[in-house]
Amino acid sequence: MIPFLNLKEINNKYSQDLKDACARVIDSGWYIMGKELEAFEREFAQYCGVQHCIGVANGLDALTLTIRAWKELGKLKDGDEVIVPANTYIASILSISENNLVPVLVEPNEETFNLCPESVAAAITSKTKAILPVHLYGLISPMKELMDIAKDHGLLVLEDCAQSHGAEINSVKCGNWGDAGAFSFYPGKNLGALGDAGAITTNDSELAEVLRALRNYGSYKKYENKYIGVNSRLDEIQAAMLRVKLAYLDEETQGRRSVAQYYLENIQNELCILPKWPATDEHVFHLFVIKTSHRNALELHLRECGVQSLIHYPIPAHQQTAYEGCFDNNLPLTEKIHEQVLSLPMDPTLSTNDLKTIVSAINGFKA
Repeated sequence: MIPFLNLKEINNKYSQDLKDACARVIDSGWYIMGKELEAFEREFAQYCGVQHCIGVANGLDALTLTIRAWKELGKLKDGDEVIVPANTYIASILSISENNLVPVLVEPNEETFNLCPESVAAAITSKTKAILPVHLYGLISPMKELMDIAKDHGLLVLEDCAQSHGAEINSVKCGNWGDAGAFSFYPGKNLGALGDAGAITTNDSELAEVLRALRNYGSYKKYENKYIGVNSRLDEIQAAMLRVKLAYLDEETQGRRSVAQYYLENIQNELCILPKWPATDEHVFHLFVIKTSHRNALELHLRECGVQSLIHYPIPAHQQTAYEGCFDNNLPLTEKIHEQVLSLPMDPTLSTNDLKTIVSAINGFKA
């Protein structure tokens, strides 16, 4: 079976570097909020082109704590509305609900899966205070247009960069467009730790200062707590792992783009709609997602051909039990997307023979 993602093989490439980094932390005797975290925050901020990076425990915390910090700063309050794409992973929406704000779900662009500026503009009300664009599947959202809308209406912008490490528009990377960017370093991400991890990027020094306290029990100084904070710290081991893998991120991105290019050039099945690629640095292909009206049959066919595929995501947020009765269910495009999407293996370690097998299986599929 060709796996959807072979994390063991990916990390084997850097195995000795990872072990050396782990040993360095063990030998240091310092395991929380130490030099590895400081170094990673500095290096990732430089990579993204921002002034500040704040390491946290995971991607959901990165989103939730940023919104919480804006509340502490008086920029948001309970009941404010945040516009978010309806087809995103539920974490984007959970971060809004957790802060007692109101998620306003809008339909995405059908071709890119990302926020449509026209839909965002149409959804703005007197209660709208923020936009949460999600760079889904690795394609950065139309940030210039979204930032223009935000500026015109005085809105905050929080980028969900969980799937888009390194994606950029005109040499400006994701996480450096909005007022802040939230990253996940879950092991399967393009820049993946060996456990849970996350970070927030921003050029706002005041926001960064509040976030550093909120992640650490609301404290700047031990035993002195300014805020009712949480424990959401990116630990030294994961920071060290991420420092190793950050050095190879661009190389791995090129590997993903090569896989995507092979798919785009060789998949020829009229039953499958391939993703759009702007042919720039805008897409880092966290996922390669096709659409088909025969998803279940194609998934079974691929499995029988020895190819693992996955569905991102089978149930949209507004149809989840957790949000029952919370949203207007008139989201036909989102529901159509969730019924049709199928993610093909996307792994920079895929061999040419693997790719040939995958493409042959897809091209041989008949409804």
